[in-house]
Amino acid sequence: MFGLGILSSLLLLPLIGSAIILTLRGDDAAVQSNARSIALATTIITFIVSLVAWGQFDATDPAFQLVETHPWLSETMAFKLGVDGFSFPLVLLTTFLMPFCILASWKSINTRVRAYYVAFLVLETTLLGVFVALDLVLFYVLFEAGLIPMFLIIGIWGGKRRIYASFKFFLYTLLGSLLMFLAILAMYWQAGTSDIPTLLQFKFDSSLQTWLWLAFFASFAVKMPMWPVHTWLPDAHVEAPTAGSVILAGIMLKMGGYGFIRFSIPMFPEASLYFQPLVFALSVVAIIYTSLVALAQQDIKKLIAYSSVAHMGFVTMGLFTLTEQGIQGAMFQMISHGLVSGALFFAVGIIYDRTHTREISAYGGLVHRMPHYAVAFMIFTMANVGLPGTSGFVGEFMTLIGAFQANPWVAFFAATGLILSAPYALWLYRRVIFGPLDKENLKSILDLDRREIIAVVPLILLIIWYGIQPDDILNVFAPATEHLLRSTEAALTVIKTAAITVQ
Repeated sequence: MFGLGILSSLLLLPLIGSAIILTLRGDDAAVQSNARSIALATTIITFIVSLVAWGQFDATDPAFQLVETHPWLSETMAFKLGVDGFSFPLVLLTTFLMPFCILASWKSINTRVRAYYVAFLVLETTLLGVFVALDLVLFYVLFEAGLIPMFLIIGIWGGKRRIYASFKFFLYTLLGSLLMFLAILAMYWQAGTSDIPTLLQFKFDSSLQTWLWLAFFASFAVKMPMWPVHTWLPDAHVEAPTAGSVILAGIMLKMGGYGFIRFSIPMFPEASLYFQPLVFALSVVAIIYTSLVALAQQDIKKLIAYSSVAHMGFVTMGLFTLTEQGIQGAMFQMISHGLVSGALFFAVGIIYDRTHTREISAYGGLVHRMPHYAVAFMIFTMANVGLPGTSGFVGEFMTLIGAFQANPWVAFFAATGLILSAPYALWLYRRVIFGPLDKENLKSILDLDRREIIAVVPLILLIIWYGIQPDDILNVFAPATEHLLRSTEAALTVIKTAAITVQ
């Protein structure tokens, strides 16, 4: 497109779609209808282009591929893009979920419709840019730019406490990222470049690694979010519109995990090993504590939000085991959680559009009126619990294997999260789906319509397929994981050898 590479085209397509929407003129009904159609078409085309890029990607090669470089700020800062086995699955997840967000907003968003879809398309560009950026400054710019459209989505189209939730989301994530910006400056001054492939080969001083690791950790821990900086997430989820919750849980949380695997572990291996016990402790607390908190929730969205924090605890635990099973399991868990959490929030949005409440006590007996919905919600719930045969099982099981290799006690306490997830998920399902249909407003509620079935079926198929055939994803992560572990072990060996020589 315009002489650019395919990754640049991925970033450009949503911006073109948003520009077309801004030019729409006419009566409000026609403009709204056209805006929806253009946004849906844009996200579908972007997904198709990402599949074309996937056809050009060699999953057996751990190096960065589809690399393109364009002049930017200076000779040392380029607009450089590329993907590898860690980033490309997240690119596909982003482009796959975006059309579902448009479908989820089809009837529920009726005010400032043009601005809403423009915000979502701009958000897609920033999210994709985070995963394909190969320049550290470009990564930071796109990492922060994504806050703006999400801030607007929550603050304008959210619930009653949307202003509070949007500012809390913005301030938490912004303050964490300011420390990362200072770390980026320090890295540039020492290495003389912001090129990510070059920085991955650069050996930072041991003393500097600690401070750099902590600065990046402050940003990525908030974005995940990890305990105890997770409190912005439930508020943001509750107040965000359905599509905002889908992207927040499905994609934006994964930016923190991606940051750990892209920067913290390979660039600061000594600090990663040193702070491994801290990450394990925070991960285990998140898994157990937020699972217990989820049990006490009366709002469906808030319950699912707390469960997301628990599931992200498995991701951070798996990444910092520095084992093959742990890292691959964590990456798989991010993809699986993106599908499952996105599906759960979409399912909540379906009944919210009909009843305009998310209180668990307001439901009951939906199976009598919505049998198709009950089946879909059951599959999503079972995947969230980690039932074997669903994608939710594979990632959590592999992270536990990796944790057992690193520290059996960490694996033992983290395994309680698998036990605790069943009570809150099954309790929610029983209260909403089963029981007598005794509430008047539910006696005439309608089952899934065609638009909702079109959105739900692909999610069900992928969740089941990846639970049965996880190698389709794991084989993509394997070469990149092997390369990461080999380089990390080599760096740690050099450090240990130097320490022995000094002694």
